[in-house]
Amino acid sequence: MVDIQAVAAARKLVYPSERLEIIVARGRQPSVQRNVALRAAHGEFIYFLDDDAVPENGNLRRAVEAFLDPKVVMIGGPNLCPAEAPPLEQIFAVVLGSWLAFGPSRARYTPVGMKREAGEKELILCNLLARRAPLLELGGFNEALYPNEENALMDSLQKNGNRLVYDPQLFVHRRPRRTLNAFLKMLRTYGRGRAEQFRLNPTPGSTLNFVPPLFCLYLVGLATAGFISLPHNVFLVIVAPLLLYLGVVLLQTMFSMPAHGFIRAVLALPLLIASHILYGFGFWKGLFTTLQPSGNRPRTEVVLENIKP
Repeated sequence: MVDIQAVAAARKLVYPSERLEIIVARGRQPSVQRNVALRAAHGEFIYFLDDDAVPENGNLRRAVEAFLDPKVVMIGGPNLCPAEAPPLEQIFAVVLGSWLAFGPSRARYTPVGMKREAGEKELILCNLLARRAPLLELGGFNEALYPNEENALMDSLQKNGNRLVYDPQLFVHRRPRRTLNAFLKMLRTYGRGRAEQFRLNPTPGSTLNFVPPLFCLYLVGLATAGFISLPHNVFLVIVAPLLLYLGVVLLQTMFSMPAHGFIRAVLALPLLIASHILYGFGFWKGLFTTLQPSGNRPRTEVVLENIKP
């Protein structure tokens, strides 16, 4: 079990070991694995970690303070790229933490603001603590979704009057995707997952997520206009939004330089653009995928292992 970073880190959490239960859920359907572990756990609180997430030693004690408010059912914070991660992954971190690429969801990848009440756009499942009972009352995670199964559950918790809290100092270290292809695939997957979540659980909070797919439509229209003979002034009007967009990309790159350095910020620039195009492409795909209700999906085996703290 030493190969699982989260297990080694969990053993170092500052918390009475007799009150700590470490469960590893192995399988091929993350939402199913989390539900199985959720039902197998015995404690009042559960701390969801990805296998490569390394929490700070004081995270549990910090979270317990927030749970003193009975209305708080979830608390989470960012997952940060380790300082020793390879240069390519450091560039990925620039993109993940930028307003232009991820908007309010940048809080998942970099500390933003103060400890506060938050929503599903700022919290992420690889570093999330929750009261176990309210999750079970809602039936756990929607197994028809992956990713975004936690986002739909958070929306449902808030509709029931519960509070979610974001704490920028409650963080884990976790490396971004290891390769460029994996990172680009992640962007598409995020788009697809958001569209599928919107289909099953539409909320006003998803409005902003329609911008990248609409941007993709605009690019297709722009490419089509290039083959049509248009008056010069009309063509300028059509191109103007693209020029404005590129200007905003340059502005974001300049804002990233003080924190990340000139080279990383510049190398992240094409990935900022790619984040919108690939997310938009994934979103369009997610609008037309075939979704099966949780109970109708073929389930793969989940292996649970209880680890001694």
